[in-house]
Amino acid sequence: MNIIKYKKLTNGRYKVILENNVELTLYEDIILKYQLLIKKDISDELLPKIREDNSYYDAYYSALKSLNTKYKSIKETKKYLYSKEYDNETIDKVVDNLINQGYLNDNNYSISYINNQIITTNWGPYKIKNELIKKGIDESIIDENIKIFDETLQRDRINKIIEKLIKNNRTKGGIILKNKITSSIINLGYYTSIIKEEISKYDFKVDKEIYQREYNKTYKSLSRKYEGNELEYKIKQKLYQKGMYYED
Repeated sequence: MNIIKYKKLTNGRYKVILENNVELTLYEDIILKYQLLIKKDISDELLPKIREDNSYYDAYYSALKSLNTKYKSIKETKKYLYSKEYDNETIDKVVDNLINQGYLNDNNYSISYINNQIITTNWGPYKIKNELIKKGIDESIIDENIKIFDETLQRDRINKIIEKLIKNNRTKGGIILKNKITSSIINLGYYTSIIKEEISKYDFKVDKEIYQREYNKTYKSLSRKYEGNELEYKIKQKLYQKGMYYED
């Protein structure tokens, strides 16, 4: 089929108009590869190959654009391309080329991800590792790179979290607050043994002033329903549930 007209589009693409009103949107790579500006025609035998190659470049540039927006693992890039409904053969070819060209590298990705989470979140090494596993990173790569999150860094961050949680939970105390903080830090992915060592350094006794304030607040609420010894029992029961008990 003869090429009737070319029209340059954005993003390195051309609209190619063939006889019989057939239109193709082709990447410049295809135009150059098949010398279409020189030959001025596309045979019926060549057309399917051109479409196939153009689909590859479409997937390739789509993946590159996605990587420029956000660095991705190999698994995430494949998932992105699957969502765009490219076929498996095209996806594998694109991903292999991106790996060879250095655009995809799971080792570099894991290093970047670990450093970013250390800077921007309170996550510990276990949580970071689990998230990387979900992204398809090999555990041997993660284990090597997570070493940057050493024991000293863990202890420093755990203490900052403990101090913040104590400050933000002034209406709780005792073993209940201690257990709540311990559970929160475990959920963040820190090593349990280090958490226990660091939290044991803190005194979870309830400050008299805080206890009195909570007592008065609870008294005001419960005195509408109870009185006498029953009221006193209900108040202490309520406060104890919060870990709020005070001893001179």
